[in-house]
Amino acid sequence: MPEWEPVVGLEIHVQLKTQTKMFCRCPNTFATEPNTQTCPVCLAFPGALPTPNAAAVEWTLKLGLALGCEIAPRALFHRKHYPYPDLPKGYQISQYDEPLCVDGRFVVPAPDGDFEVGIVRAHLEEDAAKTIHVGGATGRIVGSAHSNIDFNRGGTPLVEIVTRPDIRSADQARRFLQLLRQTVVELGISDAEMEKGQLRADANVSVREVGETGYRTRTELKNMNSFNHIGRGIDAEVRRQIETWEAGHEVVQQTLDYEVKSDTVTPRRRKEEADDYRYFPEPDLVPVEPETEMLERLRGELPELPAARIQSISQQVGFDAALDLVTTGNERKARLLVDHGLDWSTAANVAMNQLAAIDPLEENAAALVTIIKQRDTITREALSASFAQSATAVIDAEAVLADKVVADSSELEPLVDRILEASPGQVAAYKGGKQGLLGYFVGQVMKETQGKADPKTVNELLRTKLG
Repeated sequence: MPEWEPVVGLEIHVQLKTQTKMFCRCPNTFATEPNTQTCPVCLAFPGALPTPNAAAVEWTLKLGLALGCEIAPRALFHRKHYPYPDLPKGYQISQYDEPLCVDGRFVVPAPDGDFEVGIVRAHLEEDAAKTIHVGGATGRIVGSAHSNIDFNRGGTPLVEIVTRPDIRSADQARRFLQLLRQTVVELGISDAEMEKGQLRADANVSVREVGETGYRTRTELKNMNSFNHIGRGIDAEVRRQIETWEAGHEVVQQTLDYEVKSDTVTPRRRKEEADDYRYFPEPDLVPVEPETEMLERLRGELPELPAARIQSISQQVGFDAALDLVTTGNERKARLLVDHGLDWSTAANVAMNQLAAIDPLEENAAALVTIIKQRDTITREALSASFAQSATAVIDAEAVLADKVVADSSELEPLVDRILEASPGQVAAYKGGKQGLLGYFVGQVMKETQGKADPKTVNELLRTKLG
């Protein structure tokens, strides 16, 4: 049998968090009552004309620079026609053959060597309204009883990023998307929360025999709302296509949905081509011609990008920990601790665990480092309380460190003896093989000492006395 390789390209939509929509003054907000953030422009009333959102244009250019794109000296908005009820105009204002950003490259760090994903384009458009399918088992149009439309989302600014088919596995796709999302968040242009639809990704998937240089027929996977589902969906479609080719059949170009529960894909419709959309230039909008001064300003505003920081941090904590720190946003917490004298390994562990849901005040960094370095000498309650309080108030390291654990075995031994004597049944059961009862005895000691006993010392004493 031939050896196959996946060929994957991604189309990613990022909803920009500008104050207003793309071509009108309606608020660009999330989770408001349906159909309350609308106006004659975004509802396509006759005679209503679009006005471009300047901030959305700037943010798209900034993202393009971060993606290593060439910025077009002149970009056009086009009308993209398709007859869905979530487009009240009957077309979407988008960009076609003259987009804002083209020919980029995005380097993704990986444990076995970096890989590069080419960026075909990043262009600006308006989002469609949100269609809610009612009835049916999947919440999708297939099998639904009817559909409702919320036009609040219609007209919100959306950047579409199209990659080259440079991705060769589901894992590479996940890594790329995680890093892209973090880049977008750090640029401050979107919160990119997938569960809110602020970042949506479609995957164009095909397979070919290893060594083959051309491309075979591709399909498009849509409506995948998590990195995990995107990876699983790609794997499922790759399996299906390999089975199709090996059975002597042809893969049909079509749009598919990924069904999570069954881990399978189902067809939705035949895939449209550019001709189907009948693109033509939007006559109500002038071309966009970015000024050199603005581009230099935006280039100067770019922070050090996540990919570079992952490569740097991985030398300190290893690749996986560096990737987790950067893509979860916990890197800042670790750096704060490192800057005040904690080693990178410990700082990364604390940031990803005890501080994962806590954002400590900067003025607490030195105290936290002092506490962390001596955490084995204080009670768990004192340590946990200091972490929790670090987000809202200035903490006193000396007061926290005063809550010492009892680690003197001579002080704990009489208590351990008393507890064992009071529990003859449990002692017999433990010696009979129920090793899990050790936790019961430890719990009794901790209860008697109000959590102040050193668990390590208690465990050692108990194991010795229980033989």
